[in-house]
Amino acid sequence: MLSRTADHLYWMSRYTERAENTARMLDVNYQTSLLPQSAEVAKYGWQGVLSISELLPLYNKKYEQIAPNEVMEFMVKDESNASSIVSCLKAARENARAVRGALTTEAWETQNTTWLEVNRMLRQGDFERDPGQFFEWVKFRSHLSRGVTLGTMLQDEAFYFSRLGTFLERADNTARLVDVKFHALNSEFFGAATEEDQEYDFYHWSAILRSVSAFEVYRKVYRDVIKPERVAELLILRADMPRSLHASLAEVVSNLAKVQNEQSAETQRRAGKLLADLQYARVDEILATGLHAYLTQFLDRVNELGGRISQDFLVPAH
Repeated sequence: MLSRTADHLYWMSRYTERAENTARMLDVNYQTSLLPQSAEVAKYGWQGVLSISELLPLYNKKYEQIAPNEVMEFMVKDESNASSIVSCLKAARENARAVRGALTTEAWETQNTTWLEVNRMLRQGDFERDPGQFFEWVKFRSHLSRGVTLGTMLQDEAFYFSRLGTFLERADNTARLVDVKFHALNSEFFGAATEEDQEYDFYHWSAILRSVSAFEVYRKVYRDVIKPERVAELLILRADMPRSLHASLAEVVSNLAKVQNEQSAETQRRAGKLLADLQYARVDEILATGLHAYLTQFLDRVNELGGRISQDFLVPAH
C-alpha cells in the first residue's frame, strides 16, 4: 500500500477518535459542573480539560480567564484550535476524501455526512441549546464510523491502518484522562474527607467512569462502591474493558503485526514490550510508585510509538 494512503487512513481514524474523546471529556466536565461545588473547584475542572489536551498556553493567549462557556467554545467550535471537535471532524473528512478509493461508499458517506451535519448544527445553535445532546451526537457519529468500517470494509491493509490510528489515539486519550482526573482529586481543593467530600468523590469517580462508558462495567465487574484504585485498575489494566490502556495496546500490537514491513521490527518490539508491561503490572505496584509518573511515562512511550509508526509506514513528517 502507498504510504500516503496509509497515512490518510491512519489520521482519519485518529481524528475521528480524538473528536469523540474530546466530546466525552467535555461532557463529563459539563455534567459535573452542574453539581454543587465551589467556584475554585469548578475552575480547576475546566483547567483540567485544557491540561489534558495540552492546550492551556493556546487558550491563555486568546482568553483572559478560565470560564466554562469560553472553554467549551474553544474546545468545540474554534478552528484555530487543531484539537477542537470541529477541527478534528474537518481533518477526518479531508483525510477520508483524499483516499475515497480505499474506503467503501458507506465509510466515506459517514465521514462526509458527519462534517456537513456538524456545520449545520453549529450554525443553528444546537450546541448552545443542549451541550449534552451535542456531545452524545459526536460520540454516536464516531461509533457509527467505526461500525461502518468494521461492517463494510475488506480486512486488508487499509482496514488495519485505520484500526491502528483508532487504538493508538484511544490509549493516549484514556491515559491523559485518568492522569488529570486522579491528579485533581489529590489537589489542594480536596483536603480532609468530610461526608460532603465523600459524596462529591462518588460523583467525581462516577463521572470519570461514565466519560469512558465504564460505569455499568464497573458495577458488573466489582459489585461494590466506587474505589479509586479499582477505577485505575479498570481503566489501565483490564484487557476486557474496551477503552482501557491494556485493550487499546493489544489492538495496536495486533494491527501492527498485520502491516509489518522490513523496517518495523523495532516498533513492534517496543509496542509488544509496552503491552507486556500492562499485562503483568499490578495496580497496587503502580499506585505505590506513583500513578502520575507511571502515566507520564506511558504517554511518552505511546507518543514515541506514534512517531515510529509514522517513520516506518507513513509519509515522513515535514
